[in-house]
Amino acid sequence: MAHTDDRDRRDRTGRRGSGRRPAGPGGHGPAATRRALRREAPSTVAVVADATGFAAMRRYRTFAFADHHTYLRQTEGLLRSLTAQGIHTRVGLFDPADYEHFCAQEHIDPDTPDSRARYVAELAATGSTVRYRGQSIGRLLPLLLDGWERQDTWERATELLAGLGPCADCGEDIGAAALDEAARLLAGITASAGPGAHHLVCSVTGNTGPLVAVLHTGSAPRGAPAGPAPAAAGNAAEELVFRAVLAAGIATERPGGVVMRTVRGGEEEVRGWSLTGGRLRPLSEAEVFSAYCTDARTGEPVPPEPGLVYRAGFPLSRPGTADGPETDGSDGDGPDGPGEEKNREG
Repeated sequence: MAHTDDRDRRDRTGRRGSGRRPAGPGGHGPAATRRALRREAPSTVAVVADATGFAAMRRYRTFAFADHHTYLRQTEGLLRSLTAQGIHTRVGLFDPADYEHFCAQEHIDPDTPDSRARYVAELAATGSTVRYRGQSIGRLLPLLLDGWERQDTWERATELLAGLGPCADCGEDIGAAALDEAARLLAGITASAGPGAHHLVCSVTGNTGPLVAVLHTGSAPRGAPAGPAPAAAGNAAEELVFRAVLAAGIATERPGGVVMRTVRGGEEEVRGWSLTGGRLRPLSEAEVFSAYCTDARTGEPVPPEPGLVYRAGFPLSRPGTADGPETDGSDGDGPDGPGEEKNREG
């Protein structure tokens, strides 16, 4: 509740005044000045996205909502109100489990509005948020969930890399070296990809489930048929996560793969690389076709996608070599290679 101290209503002589203050620069009074300052103070709103999380929040007496649909509708109204005031607003995902952990770490009572506000402030500083641009709540929630998954993948991959320590033979930090190699390989793929909108997926098996990263890069060439633009061309956050996942596969030598789908000139093509023994090997055209036309879970054949062209992956040179292709002596991709991504992409 707003509170106005009575001292604000006294003039400089100490006598009670009219409650008015001199106009500020340019003839603006205090209310107009505060409104101008408010427009320059960004806001962050955190949303409980799913019904399960909402049910978990309802155990708190001070959580005022009883219906998830109503809660989402009211949240959308708040976002639109902030935008109408010219306030820059970002939206994050309110994760009840993470919130409970935060309150335990901070030794604060989770059943208070102040604790929820502190969690949202922490989310604004360290979590994954998206800018609110007037989207409906139905369009906004998938963006938030994607951001949360990206953040979770980043934390799992970087934690894995950090725990590897130095090489026993040379003393070089294994995780840092793998990140450098992943950056080199990604640069080689994107440099050879040419014009077009590129959608890359990297997957690596892990002890607690697969690590999967998605990267959108490039843009549609001039004259290409109109279509959906990449979600975030050159997105720095996507690229960081992609390199971390690829580095995790390189450093641990766990099986995985990279798939790149490209749209240009009305044509859609796919290429693939198998990650085996810490090396990224380009797949042949036949291997890409086989990977995409086989169900990774059942091994049953899958009909080829209409209009999709299957091409071999680009050869990737090793540091210190001329421009010769990298080979690792393996043949074919494993069960966790690009064939798995076929099912993830639909």
